[in-house]
Amino acid sequence: MFERITEPRARDGRAPDVFRPGAWMPMRCHADEEEVDFAIVGTGAGGGTLAAKLAEAGFSVVAFDAGPFWRPLEDFASDENAQGDLYWTDERITGGADPIQLGSNNSGKGVGGSTVHYAMVALRFRPEWFKARSKLGYARDWPLSFDELEPYYEEAEESLKISGPVHYPWGRRRRRYPRRAHPMNASALVLARGAERIGIPWSPVPLATLSAPRGMAHPCVYRGFCIYGCSTNAKQSVLVTFIPRAIRAGAEIRDQAMVGRIEMGKNGRATGLLYHRCGVWHRQKARHVVVAGYSIETPRLLLNSACAQFPNGLANDNGLVGTHLMIHSGPGVWGEMDEEIRSYKAPPSLAVTEHWNYHDEGKDFHGGYAFMSGGPLPGGWAHTLIGARGLWGMALRQEMTRFNRMAGLRIVGETEPKPHNRVELADETDQYGLRIPRVTFSFSDNDRRLMEHSIGSMRAVLEAAGARNLWSDRDSSHLLGSCRMGDDPEDSVTNADGRTWTIPNLWVCDGSLFPTSGGVNPSLTIQALACRIGDRIAAMAKRGELGR
Repeated sequence: MFERITEPRARDGRAPDVFRPGAWMPMRCHADEEEVDFAIVGTGAGGGTLAAKLAEAGFSVVAFDAGPFWRPLEDFASDENAQGDLYWTDERITGGADPIQLGSNNSGKGVGGSTVHYAMVALRFRPEWFKARSKLGYARDWPLSFDELEPYYEEAEESLKISGPVHYPWGRRRRRYPRRAHPMNASALVLARGAERIGIPWSPVPLATLSAPRGMAHPCVYRGFCIYGCSTNAKQSVLVTFIPRAIRAGAEIRDQAMVGRIEMGKNGRATGLLYHRCGVWHRQKARHVVVAGYSIETPRLLLNSACAQFPNGLANDNGLVGTHLMIHSGPGVWGEMDEEIRSYKAPPSLAVTEHWNYHDEGKDFHGGYAFMSGGPLPGGWAHTLIGARGLWGMALRQEMTRFNRMAGLRIVGETEPKPHNRVELADETDQYGLRIPRVTFSFSDNDRRLMEHSIGSMRAVLEAAGARNLWSDRDSSHLLGSCRMGDDPEDSVTNADGRTWTIPNLWVCDGSLFPTSGGVNPSLTIQALACRIGDRIAAMAKRGELGR
């Protein structure tokens, strides 16, 4: 067996700073011809978390990522334009009645995935959402309950050292968050003041950024560049939490490695991966393959891996791979305040109301939404003004002079799972010769009613807080679904453990598993699912149920 010890590499070949300047850890590298227990495609909220869990359970693991192994203290700049390398910007085709804008708001490229530039919001799903059809009368039920996932929510929150309030006013009573809540900035206080005046509850947002030291990592310094890569390591992304755990437990993180195909054996089981690295195609043998590339790249890889045994793509005998894609709708409302707000100071979302996630009366739609205080940086704000209001030239410059007095709210809105919203393969190919994804999305009538209701709610809060000259924009965030889990092999791609129905050693572990989208940011639920799947796989191995 071939073995060597090396340092994880950044895009320039250097070892990454994992927790502090100069910190690195040795990492075992597996030869391609060595058959590992698990090959994981993707190192974000799903794949990176699962890599740690499986390695700590004693499995040999290689996790692949198409992007670099980042050095936050050196690679993440306090520059809005410089951080475009964090996003997945490879060519994709997007269409439908409401084409999804792909890139910075819903995908990442590099070790840690989109968690290196996410807004760190760590909210749990409403318990009833796991049985939305049975308990709330819409969409579909998940194949697991909140009770089954609750201990893994707690595990994920502890692993990320979530900073949150002593009492969170929605959902079940829970243990205290590991760290205290962050202080409110002026933008968050606008939401709090308006919500109290119209009589709905609000709360500090539970966040995956430190409010107190963690080892050598110091707390958040409120510099406001969170969604462009935290250069101080206060953000508890997968890159600085689960990835170091995975490496310490013996996993290899193989960066800048684009996986193009899952290879199949004659016995109907996956045998490994075909991946491109350093200008050459390689094969990695594996007893099990986990796809964790998120809601576009996961179905794309499964479809691109079609073979004689599976001509329609892997795990796609029922034609469901790529279907029922969901997003989170994200309209925002903005208004001018008399006082200076400077909403870009501190993390972008520090206050939240989930009133319309948990309060079902008075709705003309199914589902729910949360909305939070906003904190755009100047460049992002200018893009908002250009896109939403068509401002340019002197009109844009004049509007930008009001930037420091603007306050805004934006929702995370549930959308319905519909079969026509999907990921397919286009005829065009990318730089690797792989067919690129074609993404089609259209809002349903229910989705549109939810958005209109949310705009009215946000206007009411801002007006109550003293905002004037209100206006709204439209946006979206987060990708969900496309390889949904379920109880019925005819109506889902995987079971509750992310194990595909038709290929017993092929797994999915990312947001594509979601049967419904819920009205909160998905990262905490993805990581809770990954923690559960890791434990389930370890238990199956002990019972001899994984097979070969």
